[in-house]
Amino acid sequence: MSNIKSIIVLFLSILLTGGMCYSDDWNEFRGPNREGKSAETGLLKKWPEGGPKLIWSVEGLGIGFSSVAVVDGFIYTTGMFGSEGFLFAYDLNGKLQWKVSYGPEWQRSHRGTRTIPTVDNGRVYVFSGMGIMACFDAKTGEEKWAVDTLKKFQGKNIMWGIAGSVLIVGPNAICTPGGKDASVVALDKMTGQSVWTSKGLSEKSSYCSPALIETGGTELIVTMLERSVVGLDAKTGKVLWKDGINEGVGRNNHPVTPLYRDDYIYITAGYDKGGVKYRLSADGTKISKKWEDATLDVHHGGVVLVDGYLYGANWTSNARGDWVCLDWDSGKVMYEAKWNGNKGSIIYADGMLYCYDENTGDVALVKASPKDFEIVSSFRITEGSGKHWAHPAISDGRLYIRHGDVLMAYDIKNK
Repeated sequence: MSNIKSIIVLFLSILLTGGMCYSDDWNEFRGPNREGKSAETGLLKKWPEGGPKLIWSVEGLGIGFSSVAVVDGFIYTTGMFGSEGFLFAYDLNGKLQWKVSYGPEWQRSHRGTRTIPTVDNGRVYVFSGMGIMACFDAKTGEEKWAVDTLKKFQGKNIMWGIAGSVLIVGPNAICTPGGKDASVVALDKMTGQSVWTSKGLSEKSSYCSPALIETGGTELIVTMLERSVVGLDAKTGKVLWKDGINEGVGRNNHPVTPLYRDDYIYITAGYDKGGVKYRLSADGTKISKKWEDATLDVHHGGVVLVDGYLYGANWTSNARGDWVCLDWDSGKVMYEAKWNGNKGSIIYADGMLYCYDENTGDVALVKASPKDFEIVSSFRITEGSGKHWAHPAISDGRLYIRHGDVLMAYDIKNK
């Protein structure tokens, strides 16, 4: 009898929860684990004509290309006014809760903010285009500490300004000032005091937000620098391995966070550098090339890995703006499709790809399938101005889009 009751309870639970949306925080650049993927379910598989319902939009973010972090009912982003960078916190209704300066921001080419806030245990961290790392209370905006990392670690800024976001690893906050023996550094996340620097590694930063990898009982920090992809021991900063990134080809722009799955690492760099999949040794101290590919050559829109396939938009001299799918195991090109002739950013949730054209502002809902780039629905962002470079974000059944001075929240829940 007890077994029958258990079956009935399970059946009723499935009926009651089947239409519900499972919500998920989006705590940092490209969401949990920096993979561009949300675990949310119960989302629309097709949008109404004209796109999903706009819940609200807010102006006044200033100049910037920062996306959002969404945690515990707060939405965080950054923007520049004059020459100063500001961190904003909004509630889920789009009401400003607080706004605080974190110092000077990037004033040269493509001026404005780059950093996407990283939220961890009641604190928010930013890393400015001028190399300032700062920490704030997530509820009040009170500054806890700030460090000029370029000055402290003898770093040199780069052509379009520092663009990586802070990575939290245990007690430490990681960033890439590109200094002498300090390409990558760790600061105590509570105090801002130095913990370690990457001794023997003095390459400049290259717009990349580092990733955390756990393998064989070892935590690794993996990132792309001016000339190399590198793996460091997360506790000590010791350089465990590095490999050159198609040196001498294209520009030294490497903004795409390395992607890790089951002992393999994938990198892609744009500007004809292509992509590489590496095999990571069991203890994390060595890498070897599994395959190389010249088709999926992502500029800065990111990639996602879904059910054994990689998706993204390329940026090569021969095919700028194609949307591509690769087989994860072999590197085989599954498709290469045109959409507006432009590249853009990509994220994933609940079986669907969300593709954002960086020139037109079109947002497409695409089936995550290796068979074809099948657009189910699309609409155009008309608010804001400038390039559509801020990556989309998904949290609690909402799609967040930042465009210039404007932040928009769209309802993508399946009612």
